[in-house]
Amino acid sequence: MMSANSSTPAATVGAGNPSCVDNETLRIPLAVLYSVICVLGLAGNLLALWVFFCVPSKKNSVRVFLMNLAFADLLLVVCLPFRIHYHSLGNKWTLSPVLCKAVGHLFYMNMYISITLVGLISIDRYMKIYGNTGMRRRLQSTTWSTVLCVVIWIMAFGLLVPFVISTNSSDSTMCFHYRKVEKLWKAHINICLLIVFWLVFISLMVFYGRIAHKLLRRSQKKPDLPTAPHYNRTAKKSFFILFLFIICFVPYHVVRVFYIQTQITDTFCYWQNVADKANEIALVFSALNSCLDPIMFFLLSSAVRKEVRHFISSVFHTQDISGVSRTSSIADIEGRNDHGQLNNIPISNFTTHETL
Repeated sequence: MMSANSSTPAATVGAGNPSCVDNETLRIPLAVLYSVICVLGLAGNLLALWVFFCVPSKKNSVRVFLMNLAFADLLLVVCLPFRIHYHSLGNKWTLSPVLCKAVGHLFYMNMYISITLVGLISIDRYMKIYGNTGMRRRLQSTTWSTVLCVVIWIMAFGLLVPFVISTNSSDSTMCFHYRKVEKLWKAHINICLLIVFWLVFISLMVFYGRIAHKLLRRSQKKPDLPTAPHYNRTAKKSFFILFLFIICFVPYHVVRVFYIQTQITDTFCYWQNVADKANEIALVFSALNSCLDPIMFFLLSSAVRKEVRHFISSVFHTQDISGVSRTSSIADIEGRNDHGQLNNIPISNFTTHETL
């Protein structure tokens, strides 16, 4: 590694060369963007959790995943005021260094919990369409989804603790900034998380692609069936989920490969700064997911849709039309064969509140 006096600006060890990274350029834009995301994400996810917990409806596996997804998004949003405060003070951390690490890693923990839950939802939807009757019956139970969610949260907090209690030589007045990785085990965990993301992304592409293909094929094969338009709309919703996932998470994980490489290798100052700026911008898109997930809940959950419409009608004194839903849920669609008849599953196993 070259010294600081060398004419070539090589990377330095520890927290990274402070002169390499420009922390001022994005400071105000980040504070503003995170403020907007915080307000919208807080309102949207609190509303979603209120609907999931307080509005009576039949429980199913997807509902369990969505409840946990909304809770993970809410925890991520709770981390944002600390980032806003940090950027507003000129990138100066005035609180406990332990709290800095806790907030920073809690943000990432909830992001990857959200990614994992979206992947599990895609598997659930796929198996309920392509699985046999026995599989579909078992997936109606909330037991397996509840156990999976508990395991995910335990594993997430288990990975969080080592990061929080570990020590480093970084400046205690700085937080959420580019730094060199001093301990390779941290880099290994980050690489494992990258692998998890791309596996989830591939599963989403395959499962939702096949789901959309089957539903579109049904609507085209039997266009005169009453359910044909519903098949088409549900297929489009599958593409919306893919679009949401790609916009929010793919840019960050593309940048992350380059970012981790600069952390564990000797890198020129210029590339350290590029990695830092690209990472910060991509991270805003990832945080944006906490605002867009409630939109997904509204589009795909009749319970959320009904309560939002009821709220709007109360505020603006308009007619409440939420009592009649013109769009069948995917649960109803999944329970029908190509002739528009119900499969060999009792209709009581389905609920209009089942989503995705």
